[in-house]
Amino acid sequence: MNYKLTVVLLFLMMVPFLGSSQKDSDNQGYFSPNTNQPGKQYPMVNSQGKVRARVNAPDANYVKLDIGGVKYDMVKTADGMWSGESEPQDEGFHYYQIVIDGAFVNDPGSKSYYGAGRWGSGIEIPAHDQEIYAMKKVPHGEITQKFYFSKVTKTWRDCFIYTPPNYHKDLDTQYPVLYLQHGSFEDQTGWSSQGKANLILDNLIAAGKAVPFIIVMENGYASKPHGQSEGKGPPSAFEEVILKEVIPMIDAEYRTLTDRKNRAIAGLSMGANQTMRIFMNNLDKFASYGGFSGTSNYPSSDSIDPVTFLNGAFKDGAAVDQKSDVFFLSIGTTEPVPFPGSVSAFKDMLEKQGISYTFYESPKTAHEWQTWRRSLHEFAQLLFK
Repeated sequence: MNYKLTVVLLFLMMVPFLGSSQKDSDNQGYFSPNTNQPGKQYPMVNSQGKVRARVNAPDANYVKLDIGGVKYDMVKTADGMWSGESEPQDEGFHYYQIVIDGAFVNDPGSKSYYGAGRWGSGIEIPAHDQEIYAMKKVPHGEITQKFYFSKVTKTWRDCFIYTPPNYHKDLDTQYPVLYLQHGSFEDQTGWSSQGKANLILDNLIAAGKAVPFIIVMENGYASKPHGQSEGKGPPSAFEEVILKEVIPMIDAEYRTLTDRKNRAIAGLSMGANQTMRIFMNNLDKFASYGGFSGTSNYPSSDSIDPVTFLNGAFKDGAAVDQKSDVFFLSIGTTEPVPFPGSVSAFKDMLEKQGISYTFYESPKTAHEWQTWRRSLHEFAQLLFK
């Protein structure tokens, strides 16, 4: 082949890759595509954690990039495109949006994630420990969406179910189950999408650090007809959905180990509150609990009286301790008020009652998915052993 022609062909083959990143004018590294929709070049992130966005709004008077409530001005170019970038962001996943003349809209270049009570844009800032949820060449489990009609809520509902690698090959094996809940204004998609729970478990199982188990991710919002909403009175509608419908359904349709020693429940923030109440009300059904960035005394940081708290569920500390295989609490070191205070007060109560627990602090993270990814990574290694 003609040498010059070969060089030209090689260059043309490299053009798409050359265009997929941009050198920062301040010599701070390359901006590379991140959580992009197929064929979209933006948003981008650089090695410092700066986010760069670009949107088409030729008739707009002003456009801003909004990440975590902090707004950054975007600049209009001659072709009607607006470009701008943020200051460095913390490691991990963050929701963001574009503000166009006061209207908050999704970035058309970003994938969508359900958070803050809506489907919106999200960005992934590379983390130093992202290996725990990286896509690796290891055996992978599956995530299935299960629809069912709830007699409690009189509505159609759905949950997501992670089955570990080899579940569909080794048909003689039964598995423990973790019921894992999202936080406020999120839903059952959160743990498999933003949380990367399946990849965390795949990697732990491959490394021999966790036993294979099933994860069930349900929608924490449930209400009965006639206005009896979730969380109002014992038991809540959500608790009834879990106990009367979801657990029996999972045990009937999946190869599960159905004794309490092989059933755990955990959640983040609002989900930590919900699942703790379910756990303490049903120690005959669960042996392990995980509360990430939340407890059932939220938002109070006052001292807890175990005689009255949760109707005296912690009054007999020795009995609770004997029935709890794993009692796990976690929080990020930079979490905002009131989370550190409420968790600290809850820990004090456990210690006074002689209840053993494991406590994990996620370094330099706040009330965010990186805290909860790390928490699941630590919690999963303790379960069902």
